[in-house]
Amino acid sequence: MTEPRESYQGHGRLKVYLSYAAGAGKTYRMLEEARHLHDQRVDVVIGYFEPHKRADTIAKTEGLETVPRRKVEYRGTSFEEMDTEAILLRSPAVCLVDEFAHTNVPGSARNKRWEDVLALLEAGIEVWTTMNLQHLESLNDQVRQISGIRVRETVPDWVIKQASEVVMVDVTPDALINRLKRGAVYEPDKAELALTNFFKEQTLVALRELALRQAAHEVEARHTEISGVAASSADRILIHVTADPATAMLIRRGHRVADYLQAECFAVYVCPVPDFATLPAGEREAVERHLNFARNLRIETRILIGEGVENVAERLVEFARPQHVTQIFLVHPRSAARMPRPRRELVSRILQLAHDMQVIVVAERRSPGVPIAATDS
Repeated sequence: MTEPRESYQGHGRLKVYLSYAAGAGKTYRMLEEARHLHDQRVDVVIGYFEPHKRADTIAKTEGLETVPRRKVEYRGTSFEEMDTEAILLRSPAVCLVDEFAHTNVPGSARNKRWEDVLALLEAGIEVWTTMNLQHLESLNDQVRQISGIRVRETVPDWVIKQASEVVMVDVTPDALINRLKRGAVYEPDKAELALTNFFKEQTLVALRELALRQAAHEVEARHTEISGVAASSADRILIHVTADPATAMLIRRGHRVADYLQAECFAVYVCPVPDFATLPAGEREAVERHLNFARNLRIETRILIGEGVENVAERLVEFARPQHVTQIFLVHPRSAARMPRPRRELVSRILQLAHDMQVIVVAERRSPGVPIAATDS
């Protein structure tokens, strides 16, 4: 469990129950603690609960008020989502919200459940929620390397940093596998499939270690805030943005390093033409997508004019030096052999110019046929 953090004035507190895999007991723990509050006459309601046919967890909801879900029609099918507006009208002291990373059905007022939660917090409602480690945005690439699965539903790190408390719900991999085998997590068919994919023992061991490191980092960050001593870091990180799809991975990596070092971070694109709007449409859209992704992670972004592909390295280092950048993150191009010569020589040129900085070239690890996983709390 992390140290508590004070909530913003006028905002509700956010409490996150975090674990490394489904079935670890996050929802059970949340409901158990909510029942204690209810027994003390605290006004607690369930805003959204996903039972997954787990009888012991369902039993914990008895006696707790549940706000009915809202029905949303999409492509001729009716879906049920959390009714955020109804919860706001009900205005409880504490609201329980399962599956924090969930993506709402198109047509909903907000795209993500975490955005619904922010609306509740802004109204002064305390929210308790559940989330698996693989849904933390900055860990997306590491989780894929460990599990072979690309998780498409993520929560930005800055949202988790708003939490007053993060509770690490831990269970050993052996115990979790036993729960799966006896049908306490999924139905038999789904459980058998899970055991050959995400729930392999070596995968769970690695994910658990990652989760424990994340929890330790959260504790350290909160101790720093509680002591009132700002982390003093001489590091500043620059992430070089390009149209290469691997740039998203590079942004996550740079952001995570900046987070650990408590360093300032920039995401910089050097435009080879005088007007960004005149870039080929495909390249421009890819760059905009990456810059928006960086902004969503609360990274400062810049677009520089390079006046030609051959000047990209010069413009990048010219920006980095007065900003006192200590580390430059570059993506290793996927098909360097087919790129124009100036692009192939970019890394070499930056290494020559940025001799007083650490240049980190990151290659995306690839697994053929990597599946995409949805939220799975």
